[in-house]
Amino acid sequence: MLYKTLSAAVYGIDANIIQVEVDCSGIKCDQDHFHTVGLPDAAVRESRDRVRAALKNCGYDIPPTHITINLAPADIKKEGSGFDLPMALGIVGAYGGLTKKDIGDCVFVGELSLDGGVRGVRGALPIAIEARGRKISRMVVPEANAKEAAMVGGVDVYPVRSLLDVIHFVNSGNGIMPIKADGDSLLRESQQFFVDFKDVRGQQTAKRAIEIACAGGHNILMIGPPGSGKTMLAKRMPTILPPFTFEEALETTKIHSVAGVLDQGTGLVATRPYRAPHHTISDAGLIGGGVIPRPGEVSLAHNGLLFLDELPEFPRNVLEVLRQPLEDGTVSIARASMSLTFPARFMLAAAMNPCPCGFHNDRTRDCQCTTPMIQRYISKISGPLMDRIDIHIDVPAVNYKEMRSTNEPENSAKIRERVMRARQKQLQRFATSRERIYCNA
Repeated sequence: MLYKTLSAAVYGIDANIIQVEVDCSGIKCDQDHFHTVGLPDAAVRESRDRVRAALKNCGYDIPPTHITINLAPADIKKEGSGFDLPMALGIVGAYGGLTKKDIGDCVFVGELSLDGGVRGVRGALPIAIEARGRKISRMVVPEANAKEAAMVGGVDVYPVRSLLDVIHFVNSGNGIMPIKADGDSLLRESQQFFVDFKDVRGQQTAKRAIEIACAGGHNILMIGPPGSGKTMLAKRMPTILPPFTFEEALETTKIHSVAGVLDQGTGLVATRPYRAPHHTISDAGLIGGGVIPRPGEVSLAHNGLLFLDELPEFPRNVLEVLRQPLEDGTVSIARASMSLTFPARFMLAAAMNPCPCGFHNDRTRDCQCTTPMIQRYISKISGPLMDRIDIHIDVPAVNYKEMRSTNEPENSAKIRERVMRARQKQLQRFATSRERIYCNA
């Protein structure tokens, strides 16, 4: 008997609806003949063992028969464990365990544990967006992904914990209520930060430069000795950036969902991301890559801030791959089997010492570096990359008098108000522009 269900596969940050066709011959055989076709990867091929164990532990003892599962369209590569649930559901339906013969109005996504539980998967948000675009009204997802998928209006999202819950839902049509989520209220409630510019004493020139950079969307490079507060300042930059719009939050959440780094408790990236990779990162880790390309740090920082501390310590080939995303706001990754484009519109903040020892031109410590050593250190960063960093600012060490000052530093809320007013003026200035320009950068 043939039974069909719907699922989805994620490519880049978008999804494609996949039809899962299950054919069970009903003829018993000595060995298990369970075949999955349609360009499945290793995780999809291994699903046969998870599906059989889950069905058995849920009370469905499937005898050894010829089972063929086709993932259509067959010319698109399928990856991940999210096909477990629709496969198991199709097998139950092919053996007559489902009362409904047509469930083409519902997408099923989920990984099965051996006891029949349903685990979370990557990419629930782009799948929900694709389902809405295809006019599919319902979506069954693991409970861990429910809030994320519910951010997309126009699709009823049903959270499930086990395969038995899904079978009961299909047969009875009730028992599970669709989950609701209000993205706008979540954005308002999440505008809280654990750091603030009022914690930073002194560095008035650096604070002013950072305010200008955030107002105009400029990249910034901070140069100063160790302990002058460069990292401390960079960590507080997201607190003065304008709040997310819902469209920006949704776009950023898609990237984090596909990468598998989304916080399951919220379902939405509600504050601008701050990414600070270590200088040992590879070029694929920074820009994205893999056999099936995944987003890198520059895409995870989309609509937010990418901070590179100790900039000259990054390998030169890693820094050079930043040129395209800094210029275009996107990352294009080409492979033999596919070519994907990830969004990567971010602010770059970088920090470096003025010399290898860190104390060149410092007022309190003597520099031990020779002129050739300093030149070699600075030349680790290429001229074209330096040209893409708009603001270069010296961050000297804070003196004792500034540290002991009783004057209360300005907090992030006041600075953010000025940044938002500046952004508004820029929107008005570029309102008549034919190009999509939002800020001075």
